[in-house]
This record gives sequence, C-alpha cells and structure tokens, in this order.
Amino acid sequence: MNTDQAYELLMDAGVTEEKSILTVRRWLRERKITFEGKGQNKSGYKFHDTVQAMSMLTDAGIAESMGMQIVERWISEGKVENIGLQTRKIEYLANGAKISRSDHVPEDSNPMIRQLKVKIKAQDEQIKGIEQLHQTSIHSLIQQRDKLQKEMMKIEKEKAELQYETKKLLRENMDLRNELLKLKEELAKGHYKEHKQPRGTQLPLQTNDYRQKLGLSKSASQKEILAGYKKLLKITHPDHGGSAEAFHYIKTEYDDYKNSMKG
Repeated sequence: MNTDQAYELLMDAGVTEEKSILTVRRWLRERKITFEGKGQNKSGYKFHDTVQAMSMLTDAGIAESMGMQIVERWISEGKVENIGLQTRKIEYLANGAKISRSDHVPEDSNPMIRQLKVKIKAQDEQIKGIEQLHQTSIHSLIQQRDKLQKEMMKIEKEKAELQYETKKLLRENMDLRNELLKLKEELAKGHYKEHKQPRGTQLPLQTNDYRQKLGLSKSASQKEILAGYKKLLKITHPDHGGSAEAFHYIKTEYDDYKNSMKG
C-alpha cells in the first residue's frame, strides 16, 4: 500500500484530514507503507482479509465498534477479498508482495467475524420475514379485490332492478295522474254519474280495499300496505317531479288508512 492509498482509505473511514496526514507520515516512518508521488496513485486498493483491514483501522485510532461497521461496508464494496482471520502475523500495510500464510486458525475464533455472521444471519431472517409478509399481503389484496368485484356486481344488479321498479312506478304514476285529471274534468262539467261509469273502470276512491288499490295480494299485511303508500308518496311528491294533485290524493288515502288502523 502506498501513501496515497493509505490516505484515501483513512479519509473513507471518516478520519479527519489532519489525523490522516499524521497517521500516513507515521506509517511511512515505520515502513508500513511505501511512498508514491503524485500522479502514481494506484486507486482501488483491496485488503487481503478483514483482519488486515481491522488492524489498519485500529492502528489509526478508530474504535472497534466503528471499525467493524467500516469493514462491513468495505466488504460490500469489494475492498476486502476474504472474510476471516487468515494468519497470526498480519502484514496489513506492508508492500503487499509477501504475506505470511502460516498458523491458520478457524474463522469463528475472531469475535468480529462471529458478530458479522450473526448480523448477516439476522438480516437474512429479516429479509425472509419481509418476503413472507409481502406474499401474505398480495394474497390478502387479491381476496379483497375479488370480494369488491362481487359486491360491485351485486350492487349493479340491485341498481338495474331498482331502475326497472322505478320505471314501472313512474308508468303507474302517469296512469294514475291521467285518471285523476279525467275525473277532475268530469266533476267540473257536472257530467259525472256513478251509474254511467264505464264497465271495468275502477276509480281509486270507489273502493275501501287498500290492497286492491295498491295492487297487493289479499293476504298483504298492514305493514306492506303502509310501505306501498309510502313508495307512492315518494314518487308523486312534487319535489321528485310528481303531481301535487296526485300526491294530495294519495296522502289523504294514506292518512285515512292510518286512522282506520287506530280505530
């Protein structure tokens, strides 16, 4: 490693510029690095292993916990070739030509390596959990989408049925309105006579059978009769585009029926 590379790595590790310069000068005096003039900088220096990198940071006065984080980053950036303790004698800043390979020890004997492995395993478990959560979320969203689609189809069907029922009631409303206008004209002219009423014509006021007037079955309950009147009142209300005369007529019958229930 030369002076420029050492200075670059120290700055990358977060060491101040002044301290980096002093450290590089000390290493040069101790012959741990070689001198390279400007223009000869060989960037992209790679440490042989994590211990070599950690030794450099420790010698530069960086705390062990911070050094571990820096080494971990350098591993991800490809600045460290091997993970683990390779030799007992570490020429971490030597010329890089000859490094002792003797006295190999297991990687797990280094506390930093064990901690890194534990951290990597925890991260793998976290990633696995996130992937499972992602799959579960997708499955849940698909179920919710299918449920919403079914609800939309149901609503569309109910809407179509309601529109059909509304058109039917509007036609009945128009027939009732025309019948009322005809009755009004007859009464105004004084020509109305009950015995001259055409056969088969049933005027709404000529019967007390409310079920028949509303087109309900003979077994319809009082609740169904009231519901029928309320539906007609809503349709014939002037605010909804209905006839005021028809509304008044139906309202009168509705009140009469409610009074008859009280009696």
